[in-house]
Amino acid sequence: MANPIENYTLCINCGSSSLKFSLYKAAKCTLELSGQVDRIGQENASLKINDHTGRLLHSITAHFPGFKASATELIDWLKTNGSRYAIQSIGHRVVQGGPEHREPKIITTELLDNLQQYIYLAPNHLPDELDTIKTFGSAYPEATQVACFDTAFHRDMPDLAKNYPLPAKYRENGLFKYGFHGLSYAFVMQELAEQHLQIDEQKIIICHLGNGSSMAAIKKGISVDTTMGISPIGGLVMGTRSGDLDPGVLLYLLKQYRMSPEELEDLLSKQSGLKAIAGSSDVQELLKVESENKNAQTALNVFCYSAKKYIGSLAAALQGLDMLIFTGGIGENAAAIRERICLGLDFMGIDVDRQKNVKNETIISKTTSRVTVRVIKTNEELMLAIITNDLLYSLNKQ
Repeated sequence: MANPIENYTLCINCGSSSLKFSLYKAAKCTLELSGQVDRIGQENASLKINDHTGRLLHSITAHFPGFKASATELIDWLKTNGSRYAIQSIGHRVVQGGPEHREPKIITTELLDNLQQYIYLAPNHLPDELDTIKTFGSAYPEATQVACFDTAFHRDMPDLAKNYPLPAKYRENGLFKYGFHGLSYAFVMQELAEQHLQIDEQKIIICHLGNGSSMAAIKKGISVDTTMGISPIGGLVMGTRSGDLDPGVLLYLLKQYRMSPEELEDLLSKQSGLKAIAGSSDVQELLKVESENKNAQTALNVFCYSAKKYIGSLAAALQGLDMLIFTGGIGENAAAIRERICLGLDFMGIDVDRQKNVKNETIISKTTSRVTVRVIKTNEELMLAIITNDLLYSLNKQ
């Protein structure tokens, strides 16, 4: 039984079709509950809630038409079954805050109104995130809500990597590379720091590979380049996203197919990538059928080829490489993908030990490998809790 006077931090992480949450004891960021709603918008959406040991406390399959319905279902359960939890703060992952918001901020009506103007930068994420924030704000009016921007990790990226070669008037209106998956990268860097690995002296590439994938090049602890740009569509080939394309491809689609911006957005975000090649965006599913499914094999080859190229380009940007890290759902769990990405990169000093890789060990490179290759499980929700509590603590000290 939880201590009734304990204060808690609730962390909310909205994806493209899922809502993850974790509840932490605020004082030490100790996990109390976690769970998620999957397949939002589909008839077979599911909500699962686990205790801190992973024991299933609640599971339901239903049709949640949107994020508001999903959030409401979670709130109802928390209020009914978790009334002993005094939620003092709620940390939200916010994908995009535009040029004005690159640091965590207390959520106010003014901030929400201001973020509305940046929906065009993340139309598949920001509207749902804002609706979810409002839903939790109404349910817990006494709790302080904090926006943790996924672009914050890349805020110090140098101009030569950040700016597009376009007239200055566009850059002045917010058209530049923002980068994403910042909470994941921040967590991984914190893990490395806790292992006393002298990260300020290391040239590091982190590969966050999931349905949405990106990489970041980190030097002296700072993101100096990343694969995603102004939106989460760019960079690597992904589950349903195209990744980088020749601008002529976009002009071709607009002119020859007379696509509207909305149709183009849907094509590039939801109908491209692995799904376009093989009919599925699930890497584990594709791995199971690739031996008899040529399209599945092609999709996986394209994915690994894209990742391999970006490792090479980011290593060039860093002028060397000391550490390569895999994280995210695919990066943490698909040993075959890690092996294929690293295959042939021995000229860069990357030499993976097959047995260590298959066993999902923390270090999967050979002892003779010049570049250390690691697998680190990310935890964006824990990072949300840490950032939220640190911000509140610093404000309370003032």
